[in-house]
Amino acid sequence: MSVTRRTFLTTSAATVALGFSARRAFAQPAAPPPETKFVELRRGVGMFIGTGGTIGYLVNDAGALAIDSQFANTAAIAVAGLKTRAPKGIEMLLNTHHHGDHTGGNLVFRGAVKRIVGHVNCLASHKKMAAEAKSEAQTSFADTTFTDQWKTAFGDETIQARYYGAGHTNGDAVYHFEKANVVHMGDLLFNRAHPNIDRAAGASTASWITVLDKVGKAHASDTIFIAGHAKDNNVQCTKADVARFRDYLSLSMDTARKAIAAGQSKEELQKMTVLKGFEDNASPNARLTLGFVLGLCYDELVEKK
Repeated sequence: MSVTRRTFLTTSAATVALGFSARRAFAQPAAPPPETKFVELRRGVGMFIGTGGTIGYLVNDAGALAIDSQFANTAAIAVAGLKTRAPKGIEMLLNTHHHGDHTGGNLVFRGAVKRIVGHVNCLASHKKMAAEAKSEAQTSFADTTFTDQWKTAFGDETIQARYYGAGHTNGDAVYHFEKANVVHMGDLLFNRAHPNIDRAAGASTASWITVLDKVGKAHASDTIFIAGHAKDNNVQCTKADVARFRDYLSLSMDTARKAIAAGQSKEELQKMTVLKGFEDNASPNARLTLGFVLGLCYDELVEKK
């Protein structure tokens, strides 16, 4: 079949149009930047809210420091913002525990800070997690560790780190900005949200209840507590919120204990969707439900028995 000039031009135009159409069909819209914000609390202490666990920070005449690093994308935003607020730079990064939504940005911070601090168990779990994922090259670990407590002066502020025992993991640190009277709890505090309980990393709900009780007794009624996660991102908390979460865990354990005594299976217990008195608790993601929490409480009690 001969191709006339008119047929060639018509076919060529159609091909070009099809190409543009195909490119439009396969082109993916650029992902919007993550929503982030800096929230000032008091005396230079604040929170950076983005994707992942809440970042705490301090800015004063000595520079800046941060607690936790979220993921790499929001860590970059946090680092840039802190450098703007603190021309002397960021001195150090403190990790509350090893989970990726709190340490995924460590490597980003590593280029800006002089040291990374964490509990010895946090470091061990972090290295184990990275080894299992074969991601050591993309991970930055704590180079300063402690067992029971650690303390440092920074400008006109003093930061006290304490380890109260196993809770969300077996390496959760609590950081207290003493003069500002602000406490960063990491994932030891989920405010009105069903928590993650990482039993593979040494979590203990029974011990967690004791930890929260000790933290509450150690601080005043006007202390500001920063939660790792919260319903509707309400991560600025009070001493009453800490007590409420302790009571939630206590009731979860009691509910599981009664189910075991009554001969109820774990699967039957996990069908519960509401805990009386905590009806407004939310699920941060599809996995973290009341059934998830009750099932882990059940396992812990059965193993102990």
